[in-house]
Amino acid sequence: MICRRSKNAVGTGTAGSVRGGKHFDSIANLISKFFREAGYPEDAIRVEKKQGLELPGYYRPQKQWDVVVTIGQTLVAAFEMKALGSPSFGNNYNNRVEEALGSAVDLRRASLADLYPAEKPWLGYFFIMEDADGSRRPVKMGRKSAIPPEPIWEGTSYQDRFGIFCKRLIDESLYDSVCYVTSSQVDPKPKEPVELLNWNHFSAGVRSRISYLADLGYPNKTSS
Repeated sequence: MICRRSKNAVGTGTAGSVRGGKHFDSIANLISKFFREAGYPEDAIRVEKKQGLELPGYYRPQKQWDVVVTIGQTLVAAFEMKALGSPSFGNNYNNRVEEALGSAVDLRRASLADLYPAEKPWLGYFFIMEDADGSRRPVKMGRKSAIPPEPIWEGTSYQDRFGIFCKRLIDESLYDSVCYVTSSQVDPKPKEPVELLNWNHFSAGVRSRISYLADLGYPNKTSS
């Protein structure tokens, strides 16, 4: 379950995320608070474009993330935050999947190429889907597939499919922590359709990263 403070912040973000604008500010600030409370200096925590949110990739020079925390050459954490709302669930579902995969694969490969010379990078993913008829209804599979899809996808809605996708992001270590919530325009209070992808698990992953680096001397360590 999301605690009250987190629910308010996430609820604010989910209410705006399907409408456009600076809809993730409250969530970015909530994520940043983990690092501030752990003693990370303000200049280590980047949440605005003017602060520099670009990180090197392998298949492209750079990619802009939504929240970036660095100490020296160490990428403490990088967070991707995305949303999917009506009416274009079908058009944008694949785009969101490909964006999340591309961002993670690009950075993970860059790490293997020693573009992150200190500690192994840590990646977080926060996703909001609008809770609407279009996201709750089962999606029909293509009738003329060259090769049939995996049975797990049969009879699933877009909400179901994103739950499967996000769990697999964790299973394949593409992202270290994932939070997946849904929110209705009528009732912006967030819902957590998959327990392993709820806010508690997500925040526990963030705190684990902070604790791991604390044992190595961060945030006071300034050189790799």
